[in-house]
Amino acid sequence: MKNCEYKKLSELSEKKGAVVSGPFGSNLKVSDYKTEGIPILRLQNIGKGYFIEKGIKYISEEKAEELKYHSFVAGDIALAKLGIPIGKTCIIPNHFQSGIITADIVRIRPDPKKVNYKYLKFFLNTDLPVAQLTRNISGATRPRVNLSNVRDVEIPLPPLPVQKRIVAILDKAFAAIAKAKANAEQNLENAKELFESYLQGMFENKGEGWEEKKIKNLTNLVTKGSSPKWQGISYVETGGIFFLTSKNVGECKLILDNKKFLEERFNEIQKTSILKKGDVLTNIVGASIGRTAVFDLDEITNINQAVCLMRCKKAELYNYYLMYLLNSPFFKSILHDNEVNNARANLSLTFFKNLEIPLPSVSEQIVIVENIETFTAKTKKLEAIYQQKIEDLEDLKKSVLQKAFNGELTEKEIIL
Repeated sequence: MKNCEYKKLSELSEKKGAVVSGPFGSNLKVSDYKTEGIPILRLQNIGKGYFIEKGIKYISEEKAEELKYHSFVAGDIALAKLGIPIGKTCIIPNHFQSGIITADIVRIRPDPKKVNYKYLKFFLNTDLPVAQLTRNISGATRPRVNLSNVRDVEIPLPPLPVQKRIVAILDKAFAAIAKAKANAEQNLENAKELFESYLQGMFENKGEGWEEKKIKNLTNLVTKGSSPKWQGISYVETGGIFFLTSKNVGECKLILDNKKFLEERFNEIQKTSILKKGDVLTNIVGASIGRTAVFDLDEITNINQAVCLMRCKKAELYNYYLMYLLNSPFFKSILHDNEVNNARANLSLTFFKNLEIPLPSVSEQIVIVENIETFTAKTKKLEAIYQQKIEDLEDLKKSVLQKAFNGELTEKEIIL
């Protein structure tokens, strides 16, 4: 930035405790956390430019007094010196009057006569200080910087009136961007709801001549897999068979990230749950109950006990019709209403075998699936447009910040 001096963060206040990190783990433990008391500020509460209130923890007043050197007050700036992205920063909101920071947070309390707080927060969320901090990162699995690295970050410091003018321009720009982003996010949500509504109507409004039949009468096989631990089977790094779990069963698609493989002899023990191309898979355990996809791979695969396999009789039940049916909001509510909650929510094979589904002729099932997939393509196109808008607006925020601290941003440019 032109016509300004550069100061280290540690030079922005005369007080020694202006830039302080949280206490070491030995001084503040998870066992100290309470359900009420003095709030604790943790890494998960710091967004890039915004405060996240979800998941606030508390400690006793006695513990807070012991750790008062690591305290914060409303209006302080909090910076994360651990994680990715390193250096994300926010201002602590007014309704959090005081509390304690944890070990991987730096509390910044500069002299307001030297620097505008919002100006400093905006700058700390640009790529410039992040680049300075990144040069000093240590730790491969948990990247972090030291407190001294944060104190040495250099800040471009124009006169206070100029800082305030930059803040005013950025506030106006970010308000406009936030409004545009909220509209795009709402449109994205509307596109998703539009598809769900369409899917709901398909199976709620049954056509003439439709029947109600149990799944067991429309399939050649309804079964589930088993746990390899119960069979004394080990996971393998190379070779072996693909072991498909509920994590791999998404809504209308398989999720193939982080695939796991087992010794081939698992198939000798669990022959009935070896998958065939075209099998319908649905999750029957845990939070993802009812998530359904068709198995469309050519590789040898088996499943665990959290996945139900349904092999359709082709003359009576089209597998993709069943997949869309079970993923519809109407049938998902039926599945969740019949969960058995022990240690984890689950559905039995008996329930699935006896589940009655609305059934037109196979030729009509195929037409319904074709209509759903045509509608899906349209809504996916809309979703992609709105998702791109959201990403573009995030890029615009970065660009606006960059220009502001390069002295290239004017209010006229923002209005345009």
